[in-house]
Amino acid sequence: MSKYKVILVLVIVVGAFLRLYRLGQNPPALYWDEASLGYNAFAILKTGHDEHGEKLPVARFIAFGDYKPPGYIYATVPFLAVFGVNEFAIRLPSAVAGILMIGLTYILAYALTHDERIGLAAAAVLAISPWGLQLSRVAFEAHLAALFNLVAIVIFLKSLKVRWYLPLAVFFFGLSFYTFNANRIIAPLLLGLMLVVYIKELWQSKLWLLVSAVVGLIMIWPSVGYLETRESRLRFQEVSIFTSLDVVKKSNDRIARSGNTWWAKLLFNRRIYFAEEFLIHYLDNFRGDFLFVVGDRNPRLATQDLGELYPYELPLLLAGIYFLLKRPSRETALFWGWMLIAPIPAGMARETPHMLRIASIIPTWQILVGIGVVQGILWLKEQKAYLKWAVGVGYSILILGCLSYYFHNYWIHYPRDWSSEWQYGYKQLVEKVNRLEPNYDRIYITNDLGRPYIYFLLYNQIDPLVYIAERKAERDWYGFWTVFGFGKYDFSGSQKETGRVLVVGGKDTFVHSGKKLDTVMAPDGSAIFDIGEP
Repeated sequence: MSKYKVILVLVIVVGAFLRLYRLGQNPPALYWDEASLGYNAFAILKTGHDEHGEKLPVARFIAFGDYKPPGYIYATVPFLAVFGVNEFAIRLPSAVAGILMIGLTYILAYALTHDERIGLAAAAVLAISPWGLQLSRVAFEAHLAALFNLVAIVIFLKSLKVRWYLPLAVFFFGLSFYTFNANRIIAPLLLGLMLVVYIKELWQSKLWLLVSAVVGLIMIWPSVGYLETRESRLRFQEVSIFTSLDVVKKSNDRIARSGNTWWAKLLFNRRIYFAEEFLIHYLDNFRGDFLFVVGDRNPRLATQDLGELYPYELPLLLAGIYFLLKRPSRETALFWGWMLIAPIPAGMARETPHMLRIASIIPTWQILVGIGVVQGILWLKEQKAYLKWAVGVGYSILILGCLSYYFHNYWIHYPRDWSSEWQYGYKQLVEKVNRLEPNYDRIYITNDLGRPYIYFLLYNQIDPLVYIAERKAERDWYGFWTVFGFGKYDFSGSQKETGRVLVVGGKDTFVHSGKKLDTVMAPDGSAIFDIGEP
């Protein structure tokens, strides 16, 4: 084994450790979507039905009424079968995706630059990247979809020499399509880009091109019916800037103030304003504060005091961009096209920048930084001894400082400061209620923290068919489900019975005139739930 392969194995081992160590404990709890993914995977494993009783859904899982793509749920099933129903197993598909992406980054960077040193550097950058680590340690559908995209791209490049790989690349793009909603736009655009860039080679093998087209059509076909439904359109409208009435009002007001002239209708056309909004939101994902200072403003997606990339990576990134721009080729055209395509769905969304919606841009940033690392070392070797020493020592201190700052915050402060963002307390609540449950006929549980039912289903491993038979729930016009209760549990927020009744309230909603039996505490020592009798 060459020294490069040995180093790569060590890099992957380090990356695996950072992704797997205490995976079930930090982040400190499963947030709603993780719990939903986990329970639906358990339901499929146990009965072959989802939480709403549908048999092996293909196009989507209804879940909360947010109609989740099926990819992550099915990927979780074997891990639950092996490791049981727990946080570690639910997050493991994402962690494994992160580990695999380290090796694939090496392969892709080498294919792009034909330099093993750059491949190693890029893999090492991804192994310790805040962006990669934050994605890998949570059950994020976007991260698994990013893996499928990366696998598809690597296989596609291999198919230029081994043509029968092409249908396999299309297959993995299809998996990406069924794993995260944004990738229903990204995957077809990436595939189209590669077909355009390499059409000459592909056209020489019309048979495999035809087979690939058939594979693509077969994979997309089950989703066609769903994509035409009202629920699918509502999900898009819920997050899309193109349904904003503010933009329409702005356009109409300016046209009216200009006398409804033809030129005003052209100049102040709402389509121009929507295009402007898209461009602003699209470019938000390249902002310096997002990339290097604070990261995503959603605490589940960043620690809030460091960007998606380390600050020390900025000069290396610029060096990598400069190096790659000086070497135009079809591979680099594919690379730049990939970077430009990945943020398109995020540009259409109201909330930007958004680390999840652009997850499929990984590992392009890391490859650019890896190029910068190698070019920086080569440049430094040519400098005088005192400059080598000054830059080497100074940069080493900066790197160690950034790494220490991030990992200290992530492991010490983050789980304490942001536990509420992860719905911390529900698991502890289920355990405490289970101990008291035999003594009561009815259990009223506050809905203040949202969707408590999914945690009682998940941690008690309730058979979905039993749950469906007992549940009291309704679906609103937008397709979202509200679960008011099942079995002994009542989540409606209104106590209707007396007698052998247990009540769970939030810190501000508990009826303190009653008898308090127990309390669920947050990591910072504050109360989350009070448990007692009315």
